[in-house]
Amino acid sequence: QVQLVESGGGLVQPGGSLRLSCTASGKSVSIYTTSWYRQAPGKQRELVASITSVNSTTYGESEKDRFTISRDNAKNTVYLQINSLKPEDTAKYYCKAWDTLYGTWGQGTQITVSA
Repeated sequence: QVQLVESGGGLVQPGGSLRLSCTASGKSVSIYTTSWYRQAPGKQRELVASITSVNSTTYGESEKDRFTISRDNAKNTVYLQINSLKPEDTAKYYCKAWDTLYGTWGQGTQITVSA
């Protein structure tokens, strides 16, 4: 089973940018679809973006213009670039690799957007 570690979160001012990383070990994630999700306090976890093994990307409805998902197979890492951050982007961000029927989750990285 693959292991996933997210990083790159933090405290950022509105309008700022962050790049999250999801680094895999144990398996190459290049052959699997990998997704980013987020969960804000008191809300359900929601899909942010996905990238397939052939680099086809899909995004949640509210993130198409500000979020970019990409992968670096040599580093076994999937990235999520987030621009023009808003307070409502405050959440814990998780990556998930669809290496099994139910997929594998990372532990998450927190983004807090505040002035």
